[in-house]
Amino acid sequence: MKNLSLFFVIFSLCLTVTFAQGPDWQISKSTHFVIHYKNAPETFIKELTDKAEEYYNKIAEDLGFMRYNFWLWDNRAKIYIYDDEKDYRISTGEPGWSAGSSEMASKTIQTFPYATGFFETTLPHEMGHIIFREFVGFDNPAVPNWLDEGVASCQQRSKQGPGERLVIKEAISKNKFMNLEDLSRMDLRLSQDAESVSLYYAEASSIVDYLIKEFGRDSFVLFCQNLRDKKNLERALASSYPFSNLKNLDEAWQKYLNK
Repeated sequence: MKNLSLFFVIFSLCLTVTFAQGPDWQISKSTHFVIHYKNAPETFIKELTDKAEEYYNKIAEDLGFMRYNFWLWDNRAKIYIYDDEKDYRISTGEPGWSAGSSEMASKTIQTFPYATGFFETTLPHEMGHIIFREFVGFDNPAVPNWLDEGVASCQQRSKQGPGERLVIKEAISKNKFMNLEDLSRMDLRLSQDAESVSLYYAEASSIVDYLIKEFGRDSFVLFCQNLRDKKNLERALASSYPFSNLKNLDEAWQKYLNK
């Protein structure tokens, strides 16, 4: 009888491992994340876990957002690590310039090991998307893509500072600068021009950086709260900043860039 009981214990444990890993994915769990991977090195998974947990609190604090929905237990975010760039592109359908992507409503991030700048750019960028959208609403039509991408880009460590400003200055000198109307029209997923994509991200980040640095984090939080409370973009802007419309913001931002 003891042998039979021992058999069932061992059998149950084997089932647990089998179902947890599945035929393709292995699983590693931390407090706020469930990481799915195939053949990624264990050292990469360990570093990913540490960085993701670090960014979990830092991004919300940097933006001034109060958390209402903690990523715990069944509500943890999911990160899928494909074996390489080819596996990632085939599986996700992302464009050639993408090193990572996110599905915001399900709190899912997808990438591949050692994608260029992953820990400094891709991971905080995609987490920035999720945390921002969790605050303002995942399906909020008032939120323009440039604002979403600007918030996410501001979380990146390697794209902040003089490099971003130089990209914009060069675009201005070459008459390639995009104003807010241009940014609002551009569809990143349809663009195959890496230079235009890079400029888009730099400008979007610059607008958010301008709003926070010139008017303070509290005003930005109020702006996001107004968006969350279903005000349209211009009403949310006018309720938080000295801009009655997007044209006013555009003019003030471009003046700031030319200082």
